[in-house]
Amino acid sequence: MAAEPPPIEFHAELDSTNAEARRRAEAGEGGPVWIATSRQTAGRGRRGRAWETGDGNLAATLLLTTDRPAAEAAQLSFVAALAAADLAEACLGPGKVSVKWPNDLLIAGRKAVGILVESGPRADGRLWLAVGVGINLRAAPLAVERPATTFAEHMAGPPPTPEAALEVLARAFERWRGLWATQGFPAIARGWTERAHGLGQACVARLPNETLEGVAEGMDEDGALRLRLPDGSLRRITAGDVFFGDA
Repeated sequence: MAAEPPPIEFHAELDSTNAEARRRAEAGEGGPVWIATSRQTAGRGRRGRAWETGDGNLAATLLLTTDRPAAEAAQLSFVAALAAADLAEACLGPGKVSVKWPNDLLIAGRKAVGILVESGPRADGRLWLAVGVGINLRAAPLAVERPATTFAEHMAGPPPTPEAALEVLARAFERWRGLWATQGFPAIARGWTERAHGLGQACVARLPNETLEGVAEGMDEDGALRLRLPDGSLRRITAGDVFFGDA
């Protein structure tokens, strides 16, 4: 049975839930606590990109402390993606939701959720973690690299409120985090692979210092993406963005 999720703090407005989590962590707070808002004035996504939190959407960050090394703790980004997928399927039903490496959630092939995990050292030698999740419940961002969508676009009725969505997300996160804690990352990798978008398809991987083309073969048990290059060699992708023809 999954543990009860951490408490939730819902704010009318924040600059960024991840920034708020960082401020608290650097002041000595360790969580766990969900910090959430339906309006961010300076939201951030992966690799420093801006993240819009339009009206009726959700921005939430789980602040927690861990004894795990940073590379291992970063696996919680996949936990968050699976929790978001559970939320989306609860709203939309099965068949429309997939996850794209490393941690985007797609609905009908378009991005609906973004995840950003940040960390830093504590005075006691442990790590603080900020697991940020942005969900397009009602409004899609305008200036994006790839087409985005919302829960509302695929629902017959209204989407959940940000508060209701976070209740479901937080419980799903605890279920997957419990599997990660007891069974290790392979359990998360299996859940991710079952919902994976683009496996076996051609893609472009934009890495910090190069761009590669190949076929996405799957995810290793440490979270790296296996990319088969045209010359037959295999590259393990641990950081970057992956683009398929449709997403």
